Amino acid sequence: MSLELVHAGKVRELYDAGDDLLLMVASDRISAFDVILAEPIPDKGRVLTAMTIHWLGLLADVAPSHLVSVDPADLPTGAALLGGDAGLDGVAGRAMLVRKAEMLPLECIVRGYLVGSGWAEYEKSGTLHGAPLPSGLQQAQRLPEPLFTPSTKATEGHDENISFDEAVDLVGKELASQARDISVEAYRRAAAAAERNGIIVADTKFELGVIDGKLSLCDEVLTPDSSRFWPADEWKPGTNPPSFDKQPVRDWLAGTGWDKKPPPPPLPPEVVTATSERYVTAYERISGKSLSDWYGAKR
Repeated sequence: MSLELVHAGKVRELYDAGDDLLLMVASDRISAFDVILAEPIPDKGRVLTAMTIHWLGLLADVAPSHLVSVDPADLPTGAALLGGDAGLDGVAGRAMLVRKAEMLPLECIVRGYLVGSGWAEYEKSGTLHGAPLPSGLQQAQRLPEPLFTPSTKATEGHDENISFDEAVDLVGKELASQARDISVEAYRRAAAAAERNGIIVADTKFELGVIDGKLSLCDEVLTPDSSRFWPADEWKPGTNPPSFDKQPVRDWLAGTGWDKKPPPPPLPPEVVTATSERYVTAYERISGKSLSDWYGAKR
């Protein structure tokens, strides 16, 4: 029996698995500058899923989650059809059976360092999501405290950074406060754990939803696609450290003169390989585990 496709994103597909369950499948697709590239990144989907499971285990006492199972034996029978000729092996390690949730219309971003769009705003106005920061801060500098800096979820175009008060207007004071508290505590726990393994979590984005009346962690959690991971020994305020993510793809594309409109130029094999290695290294350094031991490994 085939599963009904509910939603297809840049990286993931969601399928209705019945009984208020969804099958979430992470692909090896990669996007840059909001354009999906033709070349898959080997093991990317497995890394995103394995990383999420790693963090959900460590953060279980911070908030419940939507996870039911990631064991291929627990997936609905229709999952085998999604794996093509490989059958269930084709989705093993990339698929999670999860509970449906009433998702908040917020991107729950926590920033521990001043970088990205946060740095751009600070340079211009000395603020972060409208809140004033001390003067004299440098790019990539550690903030005095992790800050909850939400944004909207755009159905088209880019998300919009908003203030906490605007988040309250969207979801109400109680839910906004819970989202802030869960997100900041989850970031603190994850940042401390990663730093013990030589990785800085500069910032991250959580997706939260209500399940059985409780605000829960959903979607991907603290992956290279939703977070900035820096090697701690290469971090220095005033510079932009290298990230364990798709930076090789962005750098190569930027060097081609591509106008950032479809179709994108094809990625060279060495860029694909370098990007795959970054994703795998991020998982293995942070979790202390080998990706070869995760579901779906080629034997």
